[in-house]
Amino acid sequence: MNQINCPICGNKCVKAGKTKAGTQRWLCKKCKTSLTHKIDNDSKELQIFLDWLFGKEAQSIMPGEGRTFRRKTARFWDIWPMPPKIEETKDVLFLDGIYLGRKACVLICCDEKNVLGWYLCRYEHAGAWIALMKRIAEPRMVVSDGGTGFAKALKKVWPIAKHQRCIFHVFCQIKRYTTSKPNTLAGVELYCLAKDLLKIKEKQEAETWVTRFTEWIKKYQEFLREMTVDEHGNKRPTHERLLKAERSLLKLIKENTLFTYLDKEFINDFIAPSTNNRIEGGINSRLREMLRNHRGLSIERRIKAVYWWCYMHSPEPLSLSEIIKTMPTDRSIAAIYQRMNDKSRLEKSLSLWGDAIVWSDLHKMDKSFTEWD
Repeated sequence: MNQINCPICGNKCVKAGKTKAGTQRWLCKKCKTSLTHKIDNDSKELQIFLDWLFGKEAQSIMPGEGRTFRRKTARFWDIWPMPPKIEETKDVLFLDGIYLGRKACVLICCDEKNVLGWYLCRYEHAGAWIALMKRIAEPRMVVSDGGTGFAKALKKVWPIAKHQRCIFHVFCQIKRYTTSKPNTLAGVELYCLAKDLLKIKEKQEAETWVTRFTEWIKKYQEFLREMTVDEHGNKRPTHERLLKAERSLLKLIKENTLFTYLDKEFINDFIAPSTNNRIEGGINSRLREMLRNHRGLSIERRIKAVYWWCYMHSPEPLSLSEIIKTMPTDRSIAAIYQRMNDKSRLEKSLSLWGDAIVWSDLHKMDKSFTEWD
């Protein structure tokens, strides 16, 4: 049995008989405190819950077809594991969002080893990115897939950090426009240019690639200007998809986010990544696997499952007993909102009461002026 320490002075306790109920009594010889030790099963049950959540075992093969498991672990679905505040500056951070439903997206930030932050939103937008990034110290370099509103949030929260667009996502975007088997020679050449992006390792190769892309634009300038009249009699570009691919690449080159990983200031200090594979392959894929293993979870439980995984893979998660004591729950969050609503109603009633007092005073003043006249 583990050694029992005194909750008052912290010294070791010794056995001192038993209570009338047969429970072992303990005595601290230093401060003479007598106590009984209650075995805490909450931590053990939480560990069982996490082992199931992060594993592949189905509840149907558990003893009692999972009924005992559900009864003992149901309360852990009420907990919201919250991200820590990161004050240590990192060299590289990876950011991405994972959609769990139509209107449920969890934005995630990580480094090479741990998950540093996560934030729940309906969709990717600047406000959600800002809320995630504010709790994390500004890094030297950021890698992302170019989610909606991210560039705006980056300028506001981390203005000094350099931005690298994930090269693989850029290639996939061009591939969607050209397809893997383009029907035109311009599409074939542009698709080859996009594939060559994945092979660039040096600054000179990047400059050569930009030159090749510029020559492609000049070569097919007249071809891309061709117009087609649709069924409504309106003119529109014949090769609209190629134009979109061209504009997306031009925008990245203009913003200097295509070859940030080749900057000299990073090469001497660390290996700058060109893709977002750390978060796509190391985190999002494992989250999707977890959710596949436990199909049928409600959207709320899917969100909390992601929260649990992210927290247990954060830099320094609390012990299981501390998590149970400190993390917010559905009930505590509801109580906070209830207090906010009560405060809002109180302020509104006080405001109305104040307006009534002012109106009453004005009415008295008006009456006195009438009598004085």
